[in-house]
Amino acid sequence: MYALLSRIYTAFGPPKADKVDGAIRFGVLGAAKIAPMAIITAALSHPEVIVQAVSARDRTRAEEFAKKHGIPEVRDTYQDILDDPNIDAIFIPLPNSLHYEWAVRSIRAGKHVLLEKPSVNNQNEAERLLNMPELSQPNAPVVLEAFHSRFHPALQKFLSFVDGPNVVHVHTDSMVASWLTAKDNIEFNYKLGGGSMMMLGTYNFAFLRMIFGAEPEECLNVDTSTFGDGIHDQCDTDFKAKFPFPNGGIGEATSTLRGPYWWKPSEARVTHKEVVVPDKTLPSTQEMTRTRVATMHGMMHAIVWHRIDIKDSYIIRDKVDGSPIKQWTESASHKAYTFKEAGGEFASLPGEAWWMSYRFQLEQFVNRVKGRKTQYWVTAQDSIDQMKMVDMAYGKSGLGLRPTSEFR
Repeated sequence: MYALLSRIYTAFGPPKADKVDGAIRFGVLGAAKIAPMAIITAALSHPEVIVQAVSARDRTRAEEFAKKHGIPEVRDTYQDILDDPNIDAIFIPLPNSLHYEWAVRSIRAGKHVLLEKPSVNNQNEAERLLNMPELSQPNAPVVLEAFHSRFHPALQKFLSFVDGPNVVHVHTDSMVASWLTAKDNIEFNYKLGGGSMMMLGTYNFAFLRMIFGAEPEECLNVDTSTFGDGIHDQCDTDFKAKFPFPNGGIGEATSTLRGPYWWKPSEARVTHKEVVVPDKTLPSTQEMTRTRVATMHGMMHAIVWHRIDIKDSYIIRDKVDGSPIKQWTESASHKAYTFKEAGGEFASLPGEAWWMSYRFQLEQFVNRVKGRKTQYWVTAQDSIDQMKMVDMAYGKSGLGLRPTSEFR
């Protein structure tokens, strides 16, 4: 318990690093609730990042936000930030329907972009944004969809136990308690790109794609709920979706923005098919097989708490008639708050147990901007494929795709 409390305390109040010459200066578009955790707190401990300026639709709100979070400058408009030659990168935590426009504007202004997930409203926007000619030029701006949870060591540790081609079924679930959302919030505003699949289910979809190491072939079915009040009818409050993948496996995602009062950690449960495990100690007439179930609890916010459970069921069979000779189960649990704990190919990467996934993400973003090696990245094609999956689900649901920006 002490370790947990100490980790969380330090995560939200990290030691402040001395800033180096050439630090990346960020401008933040919007005084959004996610910004303190996603960039401001993460930047405190990074010697190469300074959050320099913020702007909001209401300048008074921006000034209060800047004062609270120690941001030196407040600008009247988003464009004022883009026009500042001293700003190197833009963080965009705006409502989803504004992502496309302000990401395009930022790129045209020559700024690097850290773009809150989902990157945009639909596949059409993703393809246009991430195939902009400016991004194929020498020294092009860096653009990253801020899928922070994908950068945490715990997820990489979990994936080391998963064999995508042999996965037969994946169950994922996530939730936000109903007291954290309200009917008139942006989460349920269709014009702003709202809906539970956009706000929360996109995590589930990303995990399914990572686990299978492939893209879904289609969306088989989607069950959704809405408020049914004639106003918010195009925004799902919760959903359950099913997708087939090329190896024949099935991925399921369920999520709700109207969850119970008590928080239930997000979960991914992966069932593999039975595979033969080589064992030279067995006689030639026998073979050993294994069926693995790998479960990650706390897949979205691993900094708070997570646990990776691995259950392997073994059978030794007679090769002639297939009769079982011996059966047993082996179970183990794992955690990884740092890459050193995660082990494997990333074991030498920097990080502290109190680093949030946002801090691990920022490390890679800075590396890419500085021209250094990045060990993990969300590519442009990855972000396009992610929105294709979201579109599949919304298309199948009957609620319709989220609206496309008219900005050009």
